[in-house]
Amino acid sequence: MHIVIGIVSTLLILMILVLVHEGGHFFAAKAFGVRVNEFAIGMGPLLLQKKKKDTEFSLRLIPIGGYVAMDEDSHADEDDEAAFNNKPWWARTIILMAGPIMNFVLAVIVITGLMTYAGTSVSNQVENVISESPAAEAGMLAGDSISAVDGKTVENDNEAAIYIQDAAKTSDSVAITVDRDGKAHSFDIEFKTADNGSKFIGIRFENRHNPFVALSRSFKQSIDIEKQIFKVLSDLITGKGSVKDISGPVGLVTVADQVSRTGIFNMLYFMAFLSLNLGLLNIIPFPALDGGRILFVFIRAVTGKVITDEIESRFHFAGIIILFMFMILITFKDIKTLISG
Repeated sequence: MHIVIGIVSTLLILMILVLVHEGGHFFAAKAFGVRVNEFAIGMGPLLLQKKKKDTEFSLRLIPIGGYVAMDEDSHADEDDEAAFNNKPWWARTIILMAGPIMNFVLAVIVITGLMTYAGTSVSNQVENVISESPAAEAGMLAGDSISAVDGKTVENDNEAAIYIQDAAKTSDSVAITVDRDGKAHSFDIEFKTADNGSKFIGIRFENRHNPFVALSRSFKQSIDIEKQIFKVLSDLITGKGSVKDISGPVGLVTVADQVSRTGIFNMLYFMAFLSLNLGLLNIIPFPALDGGRILFVFIRAVTGKVITDEIESRFHFAGIIILFMFMILITFKDIKTLISG
């Protein structure tokens, strides 16, 4: 039953992310007067289709992926102002960037909503020390202002929380220095493990349900997540990383199954994380991806008609084949991992 929930959750999230991504391309194309022949969610055989003005809106059988079919690959008449390839290079770049940008915007909106609902801390002053917690036993008090964690200077509550979380990943204790009535006090606090496996020391910062504070924190957190994703990708390309560090559809189903058991809050955060992944992956300058198409826009802007639509199409087709083979490899890896537990 759980695996069914994982599959349904994964497909639903992917469809939302694809809808947002392709919607970015679609509305940007319309804004620049580009004719869109089809807006499709899913791939493969057609299930439903409805035409509105010049665009066919389609739902296809395989609920993974989607596309916005413009006249970009056609040998359009140079006088056809609605053809993608007849638009200025900067307009084509904006249209191609609109998808990844919308994925980033979606993630920021979702995380902002979650942070606003849960509340965000506004200072590095401890509001509450849970009784009988490691922090209480060490001597920390409500009103203490954390000034350093493991020797790292703390400027705000967010830094304090991040440094404590980092310490929990690599150590059984954390060194915290606080300011109390103008005097510095230092504590070496051992972590305690909760029932769900997470480590804690038992302190809480003052929380406020302020959407503006949440928006600022969400934007910064989204940027930090993008940096982490980029590092994984760069390590994979340079050989420092491994294919084991990434997952395909099967791996996503497994993770979605696990996350779904922890509640809707974490599922929404998981969706935001995947949205950031999708956006960043698509701006990689590889054929068939948005980044690859943008690269060709720049190349063709410099070289003129040396590279034709047909030549570019061949590169993108080759890119699709390579990506498809890579996805098969990742899928086999995920299945092997799933079987081995």
